[in-house]
Amino acid sequence: MAHFIIEPEEEVIASSVLKFKNTSKNAEKYSWEFGDGTISESPDPEHQYFHSGHYEIRLIASKGGQSSVHRQQITVHAPKTCHVLIKTNLGDMIVELFDNTPLHRDNFIHLVEQGFYNDLLFHRVVEGFVIQGGDPSSRNAPLTKKIITNGNEHKIEAEFNPENIHLKGALAAARMGDQVNPEKKSSGHQFYLVHGSKVLPETLDHAEHSKNFRYSSAQKNTYFSFGGSPQLDMEYTVFGRIIHGLDVLDAIARTKTNAEDRPLENVWMKLSVIN
Repeated sequence: MAHFIIEPEEEVIASSVLKFKNTSKNAEKYSWEFGDGTISESPDPEHQYFHSGHYEIRLIASKGGQSSVHRQQITVHAPKTCHVLIKTNLGDMIVELFDNTPLHRDNFIHLVEQGFYNDLLFHRVVEGFVIQGGDPSSRNAPLTKKIITNGNEHKIEAEFNPENIHLKGALAAARMGDQVNPEKKSSGHQFYLVHGSKVLPETLDHAEHSKNFRYSSAQKNTYFSFGGSPQLDMEYTVFGRIIHGLDVLDAIARTKTNAEDRPLENVWMKLSVIN
């Protein structure tokens, strides 16, 4: 007899990982349908829904010529903050956008919904620092092409917030250098994800003295535990963070690159809003 339990049992939020515990009896094969076009033959699968709504999950458990079906309805709720799915050829990441950087949040959502980022590349990868993408000139760019940022691109006013720091997995806006951009305005479309490296106490001490601000004890401990790139704090606007897929960030950061930090094999992206 087909039967299953969904874990966790609390309210299901889009992008959260659901585990399906198979409690079927006397079966050898299993066929799952999750109601969003996705199927699985794993005995105990995991699944993510990327859009809110009502779904019917169906499990067919079979042995020999006999089969049994169990159905269960599930309601998936939209996240309370905005989440964006970043699909790449090396795996998927999910980022949460911060509400305390509304200019960057709304601009990013607009570009994602317009399909702006689809098929663009992570054109700059520096292990232990950042992976950067979003340059429109990277679309269909030959591997021999050097991706050069256009300084005439749309810019966004900086939204520095001491709560938003460059921990591993932080999402931030790229920008032109201080010489041509003293107000530290952000690129309207290029972004980076912090890969980072180990952070020592003296590194944070230097950052505090040079930039005249203080890290909280919790921020320091998180830096020490997870690493990051604190030299970028209060210099570039952080407007989100990875909440799923840090292993994919690691995989991209490990790709081999040329002298200009461009991966020798393209790493493309497709972005969509989770709602």
